Amino acid sequence: MTDRYAAYGKLKLDRPAERILRITFSNPSSYNSVDGETHGQLTDIWREIDRDPQTNAVIVTGEGKAFSSGGDFGLIEEMAGDYDVLMRVWKEAKDLVYNIVNCNKPIISAINGPAAGAGLVVGLLADISVAGKAARIVDGHPRLGVAAGDVAAIIWPLLCGMAKSKYYLLTGKPLTGEEAERIGLVSLCVDDDELQETVLGIASDLATGSQSAIRWTKYSLNNWLRSAGPIFDTSTALEMLGFMGPDVREGVASLREKRKPNFNPDCPV
Repeated sequence: MTDRYAAYGKLKLDRPAERILRITFSNPSSYNSVDGETHGQLTDIWREIDRDPQTNAVIVTGEGKAFSSGGDFGLIEEMAGDYDVLMRVWKEAKDLVYNIVNCNKPIISAINGPAAGAGLVVGLLADISVAGKAARIVDGHPRLGVAAGDVAAIIWPLLCGMAKSKYYLLTGKPLTGEEAERIGLVSLCVDDDELQETVLGIASDLATGSQSAIRWTKYSLNNWLRSAGPIFDTSTALEMLGFMGPDVREGVASLREKRKPNFNPDCPV
């Protein structure tokens, strides 16, 4: 990989074909969880890709049996206890979404296995999302004790409608790849052994097509997302507010102990 991407050592980068850049979440021992450094690099890399004249299409996938399990417990606990860390991650979370929306290159996600948190942001904001049948898509924010921020409010209702969005975001129930395709949350679902080949084929078609036509079409369509910016900003701010409350501590503890959370049923909100 060229010096252009030397600063992104927490992400595995390669070129599976000419003018195609592949980003792989590479922390398989923890289902490709995202720590603080990875979160920052995942936020910034889209600006570099936008300026890269050698890249016409981007693939995002995960190493091993998972796409990405989202933020690791260490990062979550830092956010809950440190205002400066919380504000840094808040800015990164906003920039991550807007940087993907504004990146001029088409992005294709290959969602293999579990997908949540910051990884799911990229998986669902990708211009074309392809899930394997073993995919397990879940927005676990309420299970953690915080509002469904990140990308949920800006993209889920647009993809699969308000009724399905509320059902899955409020309950935190997971979706298989097949169910995600059925309700329109992802573009395609394919057999797991065909996932990477399918995505590479799509990326190759996009990388060799009319670049001005593809990029201008993406820009135009993404105005739907830009128009929802205030909805996204509110959801992310409320998510961060939740990290300052007691529920997130119980949420993390229950996840570490692999038990059902015991949230206080009373709430002043």
